[in-house]
Amino acid sequence: MGNLILKDCTIVTPLGTSAKKGQEMSELSVIRHGIVVVVDGIIRYAGVDNGTVESIYDHYECRVLNLENKVVLPGFVDSHTHLIFGGFREEEFSWRLKGESYMSIMERGGGIQSTVDATWIESEDSLFHKAEWFIARMIEMGVTAVEVKSGYGLDLTAEMKMLRVADKLRHSLSSRIGIATTFLGAHAVPSRFKGRTAEYVDLLIAEMLPPAKEFSEFCDVFCEKNVFELEDTKRILKAAKALGYKLKLHADEIVTLGGAELAADLEAVSADHLLHISDKGIKKMASSDTVATLLPLTAFALKEPYAPARKLIDAGCAVALATDLNPGSCFSGSIPLTIALACIYMGMTIEETVTALTLNGAAAIGRAQSMGSIEVGKEGNFAILDSDDFNVLPYYVGMNCVRTTVYKGNVVNTNK
Repeated sequence: MGNLILKDCTIVTPLGTSAKKGQEMSELSVIRHGIVVVVDGIIRYAGVDNGTVESIYDHYECRVLNLENKVVLPGFVDSHTHLIFGGFREEEFSWRLKGESYMSIMERGGGIQSTVDATWIESEDSLFHKAEWFIARMIEMGVTAVEVKSGYGLDLTAEMKMLRVADKLRHSLSSRIGIATTFLGAHAVPSRFKGRTAEYVDLLIAEMLPPAKEFSEFCDVFCEKNVFELEDTKRILKAAKALGYKLKLHADEIVTLGGAELAADLEAVSADHLLHISDKGIKKMASSDTVATLLPLTAFALKEPYAPARKLIDAGCAVALATDLNPGSCFSGSIPLTIALACIYMGMTIEETVTALTLNGAAAIGRAQSMGSIEVGKEGNFAILDSDDFNVLPYYVGMNCVRTTVYKGNVVNTNK
């Protein structure tokens, strides 16, 4: 943990220790010619520079960065990724370009099952180094916390292999980024259980959930028609909750199934995707603390309609944004493109987008009390822009405008 002073900066941040909902997502604190002081990785001061703040902390031997009024944002939180996987699926991408759907590719033996096969045979070291490379690229884009899922094993041995890799990443990169780990054994029904979904659910609950808890904070389910439907999902998540997991859902991505309503009923931390969320689902989520995590890169890559961000926010929901980096439906972890798509195609304001990628992203991994905003007592995690105006975020379409990334008071990346 580092000691750092960010001097003469424009501080742009949401405020609070829980997800912002509805119109509150547009409420950002903007302080020009500000100063931020981090001691032992924790923010000790963030506000107007009255000329005496820096001297108060002289004895801490803080590194000082004079930013010439450049924008300092809270570090971005990518709250939904699948960045541990074997192999690649570039051939399937070409199939989609020729008109095949995501589900038709799954039915012909592609999709998740093809990554499962590759993950079974790939070594832990190989999986680790591939994931480490993705995380390094994320840090360059200002990401200071990321959620990492399993889900390409679909049996105990391979799922535990993925979770061990996630745990190794969490420990080995602990000075550079925060990592939250999710067990997603219910990502697909394995081919060996075709037509016997209930049997796989039984196996998952009895034999996979308990040992996976050692390395997992969250349990997620791909709640979808002809995959894990509502009753299957409810069984898994209730069993997970009894074991101490926090809950997540892939919900209402391909058809309107009621996953959002189930997420709210089960008090899930987040419901993700939501391209086909119903009006009832929106109303339920607005009255709950479940974060609606939207993944515009996936809709973009699949040429699907985007999730109704404007409708969700106007109804009073808490909306987060994440990349969904994965080898199949979205081989991208681009924060800049996520921001551009959210603003240009999903109707989100720049202020809402900032909140969605910081405080609400932190809430979507249960970390809003410790990160996601620039406030005293929170971790000193920052994305420093190469501009004095945060409106450049969507203007730089797909291009990175983050100059420096700071994690717990340590500069972990500088883009030359």
